[in-house]
Amino acid sequence: MEVDGILVAAHELKAPLAVLRQLALSFDEMNSTGEHIRAEMVDVSERAIKQVNDLIKVKRLEDGLFVMEPVSVRAVCDDVMRELYYLFKHNRRDLFVKYSNRSKLVMANRELLHSVVYNFLLNAMHYSGEETRAELRVKDYHDTVRVTIRDYGPTLPMDVWKEMRRGWIEKPTSIAMRPGSSGLGLFIASKFSRYMNAEVGAVRHRDGTSFYVNLPISKQVSLFDL
Repeated sequence: MEVDGILVAAHELKAPLAVLRQLALSFDEMNSTGEHIRAEMVDVSERAIKQVNDLIKVKRLEDGLFVMEPVSVRAVCDDVMRELYYLFKHNRRDLFVKYSNRSKLVMANRELLHSVVYNFLLNAMHYSGEETRAELRVKDYHDTVRVTIRDYGPTLPMDVWKEMRRGWIEKPTSIAMRPGSSGLGLFIASKFSRYMNAEVGAVRHRDGTSFYVNLPISKQVSLFDL
């Protein structure tokens, strides 16, 4: 019932967010300050619309409409980085990336996996700065491929960490110790991961948190395995 209520709110929010984005795009030529504000409005509204769309997908998981197939995990991560490049550059944030996985294909849904990586990386962006950075690593881990996003923000609260360790978050929650972090994003990521039979979790560090998802390796050989 709680998730259904969230979905009703999501549908209600989608229309005004789309209008806000369109209004921002409709302004005539402005000075540099005005252009900067318009870009901010468009960016914020687009990210909010993306999260609303993800919430709607949470309900659609029950219908089994998201097909599982061999997916190039590196290609998905590259797509997410391209999507968030402007945000990292605009906020003068650095991102370190390392791919060391020998198993290139995983069994997943590309659309859902994109959202998982996106939500984790967007969280990490808030906690990278002049002396720290966000980190994205992809490596083989036992019989899976692990995608890890590391940040250097406040330590994840114990109750949220326990839920992540269990493998999913029951409901969206605010994270008081991490004001730039989205509990809603973690909820979405955990729901999508569970649907894909992927293990999601978090590691608490003294200087931040690592969020990860372990994806089943695809045994299928593909000509597009890059």
